[in-house]
Amino acid sequence: MLVLFETAAGYAIFKVLDESKLQEVDSLWKEFETPEKANKVVKLKHFEKFQDTTEALAAATAMTEGKMGKSLKKVLKKVVAKEAHEQLAISDAKLGGVIKEKLNLSCVHSPAVAELMRGIRTQMESLITGLPPREISAMSLGLAHSLSRYKLKFSPDKVDTMIVQAISLLDDLDKELNNYIMRCREWYGWHFPEVGKIITDNLAYCKSVRKIGARTNVATTDLSEHLPEEVEAEVKLAAEISMGTEVSEEDIGNIMHLCDQVIEITEYRTQLYDYLKNRMMAIAPNLTVMVGELVGARLISHAGSLLNLAKHPASTVQILGAEKALFRALKTRRDTPKYGLIYHASLVGQTSAKNKGKISRMLAAKASLAIRYDALGEDTNAEMGVENRAKLEARLRHLEEKGVSSSLSAPYSDRSLRNGNQPSRVTQVRNGEKMNPLPLIFIWFH
Repeated sequence: MLVLFETAAGYAIFKVLDESKLQEVDSLWKEFETPEKANKVVKLKHFEKFQDTTEALAAATAMTEGKMGKSLKKVLKKVVAKEAHEQLAISDAKLGGVIKEKLNLSCVHSPAVAELMRGIRTQMESLITGLPPREISAMSLGLAHSLSRYKLKFSPDKVDTMIVQAISLLDDLDKELNNYIMRCREWYGWHFPEVGKIITDNLAYCKSVRKIGARTNVATTDLSEHLPEEVEAEVKLAAEISMGTEVSEEDIGNIMHLCDQVIEITEYRTQLYDYLKNRMMAIAPNLTVMVGELVGARLISHAGSLLNLAKHPASTVQILGAEKALFRALKTRRDTPKYGLIYHASLVGQTSAKNKGKISRMLAAKASLAIRYDALGEDTNAEMGVENRAKLEARLRHLEEKGVSSSLSAPYSDRSLRNGNQPSRVTQVRNGEKMNPLPLIFIWFH
């Protein structure tokens, strides 16, 4: 029996000298307690050293993926193929299937083989001659660093991480902006309270305060750049009869600095939103078309990654974000929630209250398909999302029209005879026909 043993320095082929020792799996470790005992069990037949770190990285990557690299194929053809009658002991059963398929070699993977590999690893320095221990240690460290960088570079989740960080930062910026703007309005309101009710837009308010400064400067300040003419005139009129208190130049300076912070954060938030929108269209275009970039990013953030979100069924996607309400409802035996984060999607928002549950369920089903298509598919277009959204919009219109028509249903009358319907009791009596009496029908007139 031959043994294929992988190291950071290269591939080693060992010859098992006494195969009877492999039958005693529990006591096999005793045969590798010392280098002398180990040399009586296995003997090095061939060692193929890697030329550089690039070759070692390619071989290690192929091994982790269960594939046969070029260097391994070369070694097996050169050494093992000459003794095709021998069995080849390997550590990975998946790799054994590939070797058997391509090279027609008999491969073995069993608990005894795993214990044998463990024993060889403990006495590797004495079994593999010609490699100093320091060199093997340096090669192992270099390969570990290269493999870590490779996995980080080609990780399918790394782009999802950017989306998760961006949406988290966007939510944090919204909270900070609300606190800053509230503080700015309250602070400047002591000096000029009337302007807070006149200018409702927060960014325009901060820019106007930044340009006005003290209340006495309103008459000579041109605010047409930030405000419409009628609003500007209203602000100047309010400044003449304002009930605010007088403040010092130092107070005005601090308020101006706060306004600068609000303006800068607002501009950065706009830039971050554009970045998030572009990333979502690049990574999950179909999900973005279905629920929007903000809701889609929050779903990915809540699940951890796009791949994790693709593993969730549609029913989980529907209530994702409403876990507390779900478990509370299960505990108290009440109705479970019909929607979570998906409630903020535009399709759900434009639906009437009684149809929100239906639309949420249908949207979650289609969004689940879109998520899997984005995560596992090879195409990067949004055709599937556009098609499914059109179907949902048509279904939404049908539900809304059905609700309107049912509320405006006409009373049952003689005109229904023209459509082939059953005549009413009144018609039968009036025509003097002797028919079986129909059950009474209670009609609600609207």
